[in-house]
Amino acid sequence: MPTIRPRKKKAKHAAIVRVPGRPVKPTPKLSGGRGPARSEIGELVRKRAEAEAAIADARKSHERLREAIDILPQGIVFLDAEGRYILWNRKYAEIYNRSADLFKPGARLADTIRVGVARGDYPEAEGREEEWIAERLGKMHQPGARHEQTLADGRVILIEERLTSDGGVIGLRVDITELKEREASFRLLFDSNPVPMIVCALDGERIIGVNDAAVEHYGYSRAEFEKLSIRALQAFDSELPWLGEAGGDEQAARTWKHVRADGALIDLAIYSRQLVYGDRPAVLLALMDITERKRAESRLAFMAQHDGLTGLPNRTLLRQQMDDMLLHTRRSAEKLAVLVLGLDNFKAVNDTLGHGIGDKLLRAVAKRLRSTLREEDAIARLNSDEFAILQGGVTRPEDATLLARRLLEAIADPFLLDEHSVVIGASIGIALSPGDGDDSDRLLKNADLALSRAKNDFRGTFSFFEAEMDARAQVRRKVEIDLRNAIQNNLLQPYYQPLVDLATGRITGFEALVRWPDPERGMIAPGEFIPVAEETGLINAVGGLMLRRACMDAALWPDDVRVAVNLSPLQFRTGNLLSLVMDALKQSGLAARRLELEITETLLLEKSSQVLATLHALRALGVRISMDDFGTGYSSLSYLRSFPFDKIKIDRSFVREVDANRDAQAIIRSIVSLGKGLGVTITAEGVETEAELSCLRAEGCHEGQGFLFSRARPHAEIVALLKAQRGLIAAGGGEDRAA
Repeated sequence: MPTIRPRKKKAKHAAIVRVPGRPVKPTPKLSGGRGPARSEIGELVRKRAEAEAAIADARKSHERLREAIDILPQGIVFLDAEGRYILWNRKYAEIYNRSADLFKPGARLADTIRVGVARGDYPEAEGREEEWIAERLGKMHQPGARHEQTLADGRVILIEERLTSDGGVIGLRVDITELKEREASFRLLFDSNPVPMIVCALDGERIIGVNDAAVEHYGYSRAEFEKLSIRALQAFDSELPWLGEAGGDEQAARTWKHVRADGALIDLAIYSRQLVYGDRPAVLLALMDITERKRAESRLAFMAQHDGLTGLPNRTLLRQQMDDMLLHTRRSAEKLAVLVLGLDNFKAVNDTLGHGIGDKLLRAVAKRLRSTLREEDAIARLNSDEFAILQGGVTRPEDATLLARRLLEAIADPFLLDEHSVVIGASIGIALSPGDGDDSDRLLKNADLALSRAKNDFRGTFSFFEAEMDARAQVRRKVEIDLRNAIQNNLLQPYYQPLVDLATGRITGFEALVRWPDPERGMIAPGEFIPVAEETGLINAVGGLMLRRACMDAALWPDDVRVAVNLSPLQFRTGNLLSLVMDALKQSGLAARRLELEITETLLLEKSSQVLATLHALRALGVRISMDDFGTGYSSLSYLRSFPFDKIKIDRSFVREVDANRDAQAIIRSIVSLGKGLGVTITAEGVETEAELSCLRAEGCHEGQGFLFSRARPHAEIVALLKAQRGLIAAGGGEDRAA
């Protein structure tokens, strides 16, 4: 039979298991029955699981957020309402790498800024630390516009901050250092560029920026520019410069006409390029002023067919006009008359009054001739003093005769040029087509032959020489009065042109050349007053003045540098030249050996015993005597035998282009050989090119003088030039050619 086991009583409470070291926690009592208790436990477990899942999701979201902001190229920082760090990305830490060790959750931005200021991370705060910190924190708690921050390493950071709904701050940091450098480079190239530049807004075509060159070139102020659009500057075009068939940002250059502030029109080649200017899409315009180039092109085209002095057509255009007019005459019974007009004694005007007056006379003649002709007639300048007139519609020779008389009458009236009354005559040669020729070349040739006959037989209607003598006398009287005043007031000045040793390049002396600076007329050329001075006897006063001044100046130069003074033949006739030279040497203290007197062959033509005696007396003093302009006169060797010259100066006419002229080379070679045989120094005048210099050196010429070495200079410049030469010699320099 089965054993009957006694029934065990169930305990009403669960057993409490004690674990050593831990307090015993009583099991919570569950109200109600067993079912409700299990339900509450499940709910707790479920909520706990949801909380843990939410925390896990939050952690994952946080990590995703961090990963997301870490890949951003800008620095990002999140701060709570108290300005404490919540989150920041890697770029933020890189930007503030000097303070990155302070970035911790819960750390205050104000503290990190203060530490950074103490470390010198913010150079803008130097000297005003507390004020700068207050301003920085104020911008953070009351964010508005963007602002820039410069760090100690020179980087520039753009800061933009926004408040969150809970009072926190989200900050954006962008490293704009490279952008600022580009802006600085652009600004430098823009502002200091000599080319006018304008920046226009793409949206409104308004001018939003100009450089200094544009302000100066157009005449508008910056404020006035900013009130204009680019169309307001355009004279005729309505199209915008950056629009057109050429694609891309950079448009091809095109010529435009703009209006400056003063109303003047200018031609421009405009280059455009789109860019961003102050956060605005814009276009940069480089405005190349080609006005002068356009004018030059027009001038070149005009000069190719016109005379540069008078503006009349030249021979080339004349032939074209003749061909057209001849073609017309072949279709009709009319004839073409070709009149070649030559001015009588025009060379005399140039010689007496100068080429400047001669040029003005030619222009005045051209104007009168043109005003005498009909519109259908033509006129051209053939050469220096000849003009050609084409008369169309001629039916009989008398028509050309009447025109010729009108032209001669027009030329006969005096010309008032620079207070000079100039009277000049003219002769005319006439050829008629088709009898005298049916082509332009033959007609011009025959008219020129007729002119030669007219000049030889008739010489116009006036005696030009008498008129010229009167005009010359008036000029001479005015120059004489002014010259006397210049001598009395010590207005004449010596200018000095260097004499250079061709072997060493050293300056051996200077030739004193008289200069007359006039307050009204400027520097008066010696050719204008020296002839008058010789005619009136004033040359003695001029020569004496230059001699004294030259000796006084030369006394201040180094002992091995001489001074050369020109003498007029008239100075020998007075009989006091020797005493004049002795007084000049005594008063200045200049050694006689350092004075060189230059005479011309004209003086020796007189064969005067007084002249030779004076020359020998001067040479006995130790003064050197030079023959100037050798080769231009009679150049008789008997002159060299009659007096022992120390120097012979070859005239510039033989030196000019001597490198390409074998005849001139042979003459110079002979003169140099003669000089060596006589023991005389040979100096070449008028050296202007390196080729001439090389040729002269090769021929053995001793000295050179000319614009290649230096123009004539005032004494102050000569002193500086000699100091520079001494400095080069002291430094062991080589050749010291005058500049």
